[in-house]
Amino acid sequence: MRTVGLIVEYNPFHNGHLYHLQQSVKITKADAVVAVMSGHFLQRGEPALADKWTRTEMALRGGCDLVIELPVAYSTQAAEWFAYGAVALLGATGVVDSLCFGSESGELGPLRRIARAVANEPEPFPRLLAEALAAGVSYPAAYSAAVRRFMEAAGDAEAAAYPLAQPNNTLGLHYLLALERLGSAVEPCTIRREKAGYAQATITDARIASATAIRKLVAERKSPAEAAPYVPASTLELLLRAAAEGRGPVGWADYERPLFHKLLAEQAGTLGEYREMSEGLEHRLARVLTRLPALDFKSLLDALKTKRYTRTKLQRALLAVLLGHRKEWLTPNRLRDGVRYIRVLGFTDKGRALLRRMRQTARLPVLLSAARPPEPYPFLELDVRASAVYALAWRDAGPEECFRDYYGKPVTL
Repeated sequence: MRTVGLIVEYNPFHNGHLYHLQQSVKITKADAVVAVMSGHFLQRGEPALADKWTRTEMALRGGCDLVIELPVAYSTQAAEWFAYGAVALLGATGVVDSLCFGSESGELGPLRRIARAVANEPEPFPRLLAEALAAGVSYPAAYSAAVRRFMEAAGDAEAAAYPLAQPNNTLGLHYLLALERLGSAVEPCTIRREKAGYAQATITDARIASATAIRKLVAERKSPAEAAPYVPASTLELLLRAAAEGRGPVGWADYERPLFHKLLAEQAGTLGEYREMSEGLEHRLARVLTRLPALDFKSLLDALKTKRYTRTKLQRALLAVLLGHRKEWLTPNRLRDGVRYIRVLGFTDKGRALLRRMRQTARLPVLLSAARPPEPYPFLELDVRASAVYALAWRDAGPEECFRDYYGKPVTL
């Protein structure tokens, strides 16, 4: 059974995702689809619009056969570690043959050459990166600049000109870097992103819109029904069900009170212990808090943003405070060691067959629940706590809802 792997957030699963999934199956001639999906908190430092079990059902009804969770230790990281954790999990299943990702360019060749050239950060790449950072730009911009200069020096003009500033191209590069660093046999391929950019907030097509634009539309008009033209019928049904049950749509505004409680109770010195608090951000945050026009998330972001501190970095830093993620828990060495388990969120009948195969092929324990793991897994405990915090946004959430990771079973279709 040929199996293609996808790395997803599905926030929410929309028509563009459906196109990508269908094309991935077609291009790779796959018989089954395994998705590594972020849980309740996402790569841009945001809470998911809908909980991970609702989004798992979206994925299964959209054509995925097995959904496994990317731990929050990786799902809320910058591109390098987000990609590393997801690629490592796909490889650890032992059943995934290929990885298919979306990109703005749709070209794999230049990206693979860049990945092979810089995977081990040979000289002078670290120096070029340090010089770019010293100019005061954000890390993604500095990384792109360093790659461009490195590939120019290597005489590869096509790779040097590759548009790494575009977010899906950047993520694609980090998927390929992870494959190189892990020595993975999974074969990569890419599909050109069509009709809507990754963070495009405006809608320019009758059926295709970015997840960013869909979330913005739902938030502005205060109804999941507004997403109807841009999502499969099953996604709309699940969004409406979650809203009727008081479990969504969820956004940063739902966590303002617990976030500001933590920010106001901490001193700048202790704020500096949280992940992503670097380059003096904790001191800037402490100063900004004293002169905000209002204690709301948007005002805080607007006041903190600078050329170096992008909104995404700031959101990730504030999320680390909300979730209590300290730097020493998520060091590069700990992240490099990888996930120690495969957490199953849901599966179809075909996915059940994949799980049977994984009994022989998986390099890590396969967990159907967070209850009674074979050994303590620190990253799994972070996921359980993240789920409990996420449930604070729900109407009338009790202990069983907060700790569904312990009580619940995988979604089956």
